[in-house]
Amino acid sequence: MMLTTLHENKRLQLFIGFLIGICFGGFLYIGGVTEYNVILGQLLLTDFTVIKVMLTAVVVGMIGVYAMRCRGMVELHPKPGSIGSTVIGGIIFGMGFAILGYCPGTVAGAVGHGSLDALFGGVTGILIGAGIFAAAYPALDEKILSKGVFRSMTIPDYLKINPWYIIIPLCILIVAFLAGMEYFGI
Repeated sequence: MMLTTLHENKRLQLFIGFLIGICFGGFLYIGGVTEYNVILGQLLLTDFTVIKVMLTAVVVGMIGVYAMRCRGMVELHPKPGSIGSTVIGGIIFGMGFAILGYCPGTVAGAVGHGSLDALFGGVTGILIGAGIFAAAYPALDEKILSKGVFRSMTIPDYLKINPWYIIIPLCILIVAFLAGMEYFGI
């Protein structure tokens, strides 16, 4: 009910989104994933801080979103996906990540704490990449992005089961994996 009211107030949504973005950037900074050397360490498989932060966010996000959904606070509207859009998105994301050492989330956090490489390289790259993608979108959509459209939007929808049958075992698996990493000093 409260979120339905919020959904109708676009300005309040923007303000809350802005505050959440600042908090998100702050948490990324606290987690250390806005540091170039930490991200480079992840790519070289010498520092696993990034994967730990990401997996922790996946667990918290899965439980939080589906708990709100179960209580009727939110409705999910997942975008349709495809193999073509996943491959193109993965290539663009991977190229940017490998060239600059930041993903879109960490580049914003890095700009927030004053990294000039993130500001000039990252933000400029995001804007140029978004412009190129927008210009190429009609051709990409026709020839690649619409190839291999997924029949279902989520794994529970595909399997036609209660989402908690996926979420709970997956969260246990992720937490065990994270605990194992800590146990072995990875």
